[in-house]
Amino acid sequence: MQITIKTLKLPFRRLKLKSRMMLILGLMALLQTSMLGWFALQYLNQSLNDEIGLKTLHVAKTIAAMPEVATAVHNNDSSYLQPLSLTLAQQTNALFVVFGNHQGLRLAHPNTAKLGASMMDDDNISPTLSQGRAVISKAQGSLGWSMRARAPIFGHDGEDIVGLVSVGYLLDSIDSVINTYRATLLWVIFAGFGFSLLTALWFANHFKKAIFGLEPEQIGQLYQQRNATLESVREGIITTNAHGEVTTINKAALHFLDLDAEQQWLGQNISTIMPNSPMLDSQTGNTPEFDKEVWFNHKPFIVNRLPLLNQSEIVGLVASFRPKDELDLVSQQLHRIQQYADSLRSQAHQALIKLLMDTVPNAILAGCLLGKFNRAKEVGLELHIDPDSHMSDLPAHIPTDQLVTMVGNIIDNAMEACLIEGAHGKQVFLSMTDYGTDLIFEIEDQGPGVEPLHQKIIFTKGYSSKSGQDHGIGLHLVKNLATRLGGYVSMEQVATGGSRFTISLPKQAPSL
Repeated sequence: MQITIKTLKLPFRRLKLKSRMMLILGLMALLQTSMLGWFALQYLNQSLNDEIGLKTLHVAKTIAAMPEVATAVHNNDSSYLQPLSLTLAQQTNALFVVFGNHQGLRLAHPNTAKLGASMMDDDNISPTLSQGRAVISKAQGSLGWSMRARAPIFGHDGEDIVGLVSVGYLLDSIDSVINTYRATLLWVIFAGFGFSLLTALWFANHFKKAIFGLEPEQIGQLYQQRNATLESVREGIITTNAHGEVTTINKAALHFLDLDAEQQWLGQNISTIMPNSPMLDSQTGNTPEFDKEVWFNHKPFIVNRLPLLNQSEIVGLVASFRPKDELDLVSQQLHRIQQYADSLRSQAHQALIKLLMDTVPNAILAGCLLGKFNRAKEVGLELHIDPDSHMSDLPAHIPTDQLVTMVGNIIDNAMEACLIEGAHGKQVFLSMTDYGTDLIFEIEDQGPGVEPLHQKIIFTKGYSSKSGQDHGIGLHLVKNLATRLGGYVSMEQVATGGSRFTISLPKQAPSL
């Protein structure tokens, strides 16, 4: 399994958490207060316009209902209406009060030069004169924007329209009110922004303390590293919370407990996964337990349990476990390997031992090479191990016994090639490297080499240059093992005589 940890390098992510929170909360407060302020000003502006419009319409209707006005308009009496319009404008604080007859001709106007002219020059008065409707409109004049209302003037019979009155109010007061509120809102916006920054600073300090001063990216990396660590451990690991619900379970645990890897086990209660099992019994107290034998599904497990405490309260439990029979087998194998390695070390030269200890930490592989070294000495040959060799990064998916089988078999063939007639020398050379993505083993002999006709079938089962029934299996086995592990074994002739065998095994486990 290969786990890749990626870190985004966006400019925003270069900021510390405290700076990010202050920036985000500050911008959110600025955006929210700005939007609320804008809507408030728009609502206020519309409300004031509606209020002035209703006031203007009320004044216009009131003037239109005056009997003396209806009489004067009906008689086209401009001499009466002109001073009356000025008086009414002054009394109602209006910008203007204009009278017109049934033809829309002005009978009174603040500008006497416009008397007798059609009111259609400024407004569309048709709805008022023809339909008798009172109309409100907003228009821009020489003095600025104004709210205007036109009301029909009916004759004494109450049916005939004898004229109309138009009343206007300047809207500069609205702008003044809006500007006042705008200034207030600006102060509120800046105050909210400042308060958000202070709140973000306090919250960021509190939050950073809760996460031990780590940045979000660091927490993400730790989480990925934690998952990678759990999956790399050969033991089963399960953690639960205070309610017994599973919060972590690695693949080794699923394998040991025969659980479906495709099913979602997180969040389920441990009692449903492992009924009647004391493996994760939270009633064991707050004392850790190590190397305790527990039975589950008729299988013995060696379990380590560690309670998670918050002060004196148990908030969870961690258990690591492994089948007891597997541990016993490993222990026995390690004991035998240790005995074998100790025996070989007592016979080998110290320089070789030091070389193998530095380059091949794996005891089984090192023991195999020591044995081959001594075997070569016994038959009068020399096994040279390249001092620049390095073989410590052995992947878990490559069984050590299979690796030893392949390397040992090729070395045995190389020594046998140096002992037969026609050999060019008595030396065998071994080079190992684990750098890069593959494990590479090169074994070179000084034998007579392999005839060209036989090079294509050298790895075929049953082929051998030696007589007898028990030959022709070793190279075939090496090839099958290398292929099964996703690698290969090859052979080539050496210019000075002899053969060179190369075993290449990828570190990444092959896809099934």
